[in-house]
Amino acid sequence: MSVLLQIVADTTVQAAQTGQQAMEKISLWGLLGKGGVLMYPLYLLLILAIFMFFERFLAIRKASRIDANFMRVIRDNILSGNVQAARNLARTTDSPVARIIDKGLKRVGKPIDVIEKSMESVGRLELYNMEKNLNILSLIAGIAPMFGFLGTIVGMIELFFEINSTGNFELSVIAGGIYIKMITSGTGLVIGLIAYIMHNYLTTQVDKTANKMEIASTEFIDILQEPTR
Repeated sequence: MSVLLQIVADTTVQAAQTGQQAMEKISLWGLLGKGGVLMYPLYLLLILAIFMFFERFLAIRKASRIDANFMRVIRDNILSGNVQAARNLARTTDSPVARIIDKGLKRVGKPIDVIEKSMESVGRLELYNMEKNLNILSLIAGIAPMFGFLGTIVGMIELFFEINSTGNFELSVIAGGIYIKMITSGTGLVIGLIAYIMHNYLTTQVDKTANKMEIASTEFIDILQEPTR
């Protein structure tokens, strides 16, 4: 009896070790490699999302930079009557705020509402330039999960067709086929989530820069209405 129990125990341990070794051989990259042909469009979407994020991130960060003393110098020059010096500063400063102020300086002497409309038109153009291509991230966030589900559906059709053709209804075959076909769905959801987070982060940064532009425009209009020295 003790010999039989020992044999059973050894068999159980050996099976557990074999299962553990099989689990250890399954890696993330190994799973991703089993996803099928539709994994390649998902990889391309991920690469495109990462590229667009960093391209827009650098552009928006550059646009948001403005010297803290910029508006103070503009104000001092305007109040002292040296509009040309203010224009020179605005022209040599590469930022949306500077370009908006430069447009306002070109309209100095005209009614305030005309100056405001001119600055608003430049502001809309600068905002468009910052938001350019952000819709691509939004599109990736929407279509990546769809590609993933499509891959899973195609894989499930192939699996059940194979089962119907071979008549092999073993649980291990069915379970193994299903978990492999679910890889595309999981990958698509992850890529969609990443793209969604990227899009929302960049949108927040654009909103912050737009607030800076609006504050600078309001401050400029206030400066024009102050009495000169």
